[in-house]
Amino acid sequence: HGAGGIAAFLISFVELSRTGTELTSVSTASGIIGIIVGAATFSGSMVASGKLANRFSQKPVVLRSHSMILQIIAYFIIATSIVAWEFDLPYRPYLLAILIVLSAAAGIVFSIRIGGADMPVLISFLNATAGFAAAFCGIVIQNRLLIACGATVAASGSILTLVMCRAMNRSLWSIFLGTAATITSRISVSPSPLFESSTSSVQDDRDPFTQAIDVLKRAKKIIVIPGYGMALAQAQFDVVALAGQLETMEKTVRFAIHPVAGRMPGHMNVLLAEADVDYEKLIVDLGVINPEFPQTDAVLIVGACDVINPAAVTQQGTPISGMPILMAHDAKHIIVCNLDATPGYSGVENPLYTMSNATLLFGDAKTSIEKLRELLFGDEHVAPSFDAADQSA
Repeated sequence: HGAGGIAAFLISFVELSRTGTELTSVSTASGIIGIIVGAATFSGSMVASGKLANRFSQKPVVLRSHSMILQIIAYFIIATSIVAWEFDLPYRPYLLAILIVLSAAAGIVFSIRIGGADMPVLISFLNATAGFAAAFCGIVIQNRLLIACGATVAASGSILTLVMCRAMNRSLWSIFLGTAATITSRISVSPSPLFESSTSSVQDDRDPFTQAIDVLKRAKKIIVIPGYGMALAQAQFDVVALAGQLETMEKTVRFAIHPVAGRMPGHMNVLLAEADVDYEKLIVDLGVINPEFPQTDAVLIVGACDVINPAAVTQQGTPISGMPILMAHDAKHIIVCNLDATPGYSGVENPLYTMSNATLLFGDAKTSIEKLRELLFGDEHVAPSFDAADQSA
């Protein structure tokens, strides 16, 4: 999105600054808009990438009088745009350069207020703005294909942004303002009665992997919940291989994907589809899968945290308060293959880790899944899974 934004504002800048070219008023206005939207998209994308790479704070950064600062920058952008419209060469390039700086500053101030938990919304929004910038750039250079493609991206990105907001039970306005949602009711989170393999104190003293293997062997109904940690570990091929082998043991295995799982919309769906999961298994609505957790023997969580965090429905004032989650804590047993107990991008502690029906397999998700496969099926029955390097080769 950042690359698209910078390309749009550079082309618009060149066209508006070029001598010997007569531009219509529509082209001039489109070029100015392309500069504003493109520069803001570029700087906003840089902030988003910095947050995703943990180079910036994942928490919303709210400056003193943050909204007023944005308004002041917007007023300067409007004033500079009007002056740039009125002035022609040789002064216009300098005014356009000032406009680029102001727009980039607006993108930064706008994006830093959005927390890591809301990144899927910001990314889909930047998708839309990159499309808008490209479409206005197309008007300047009179390229109909660029106009059509840019408008299509802008429309689809806008729809996707609204879908992401709905999945988080948040309004677009509240996300952009960095305000926490409120929950309408409090529910008590307590583990469902464990099935017979998990009740003895002897098992509690055993190695976590031994406990997990015992759970998987006894379970008849299993739900796999992937998250961003699966992407980082590139464990999708091992996860799918484990699911397939469990199905050969006459167990029912399903995937439950939260709409905002991962760092971009559809992230988990793409990774699992890459590992050849049947498309039908990936289309499960929260309203359909959540009632099934109480009857589920085992939930296997692979690198997910915020989307299964019970704090979203029990605590007020957090970045994820009111967000619909996958009710994994309702299952009879939970196996967590996360790197550690560190909170997700929301920064909210996950009480699921302290529940008595949770087995914690902390460490690299790919290594944990490989060990589960080895212990469950033995070396001779575990075929090597493909990874990203194999795919690229």
